[in-house]
Amino acid sequence: MQSNQYSPKHSRETGLCADQDRAASKGARETDNTQTTAAAAATMASVLELPFQEDTQLTEVMRLRVQSLQQRNHRPQDGERLLRPQEVVYRLDFSQQNLRFQRWSIQLSVPGKITITGISQLWTPDLTNLMTRQLLEPAGIFWKKSGEEQVQCYEADTQEFGERIAELAKIRKVMYFLLSFEDGTEPANINCSIAFKASP
Repeated sequence: MQSNQYSPKHSRETGLCADQDRAASKGARETDNTQTTAAAAATMASVLELPFQEDTQLTEVMRLRVQSLQQRNHRPQDGERLLRPQEVVYRLDFSQQNLRFQRWSIQLSVPGKITITGISQLWTPDLTNLMTRQLLEPAGIFWKKSGEEQVQCYEADTQEFGERIAELAKIRKVMYFLLSFEDGTEPANINCSIAFKASP
């Protein structure tokens, strides 16, 4: 399956999140013959790619909250954000915290759409309910059309979203996300990660 690595540019247009960083790096290597193999290896080593990992325990806690409200015929707390049927909780664990956003890497093995929404605050659903005000904007929206290989995105939004994640990484070691699966996608047919430039 082909990997579609996103390198968003500052544009409000919809487009392919192409391998612009990799292409630019290749061009630089071709024009700069003085770069050594050791320097290139050091540059690659400074790029940190983190996978989005499904958090089944938190997802289950959120689903039980919805189920409990339904069984008791209770209303949610004012401003509470309940987990929707097509949503799953994911997490990023930051092994380093001084990061600069580089690119998204999103793979969809089937046509469809995913929306990644960040949660801005530290959140423990066993102690506090998730509130709408805790959700980051913009969200990252990625989709693949039937008959196409490339994943598309709203480039400016995904760029801004990636930069917000890098900022939040400075003050925490884990961050949670809601992933919404639409138009035929599900956790089994996606592979999502985000790459940062790590500073010493």
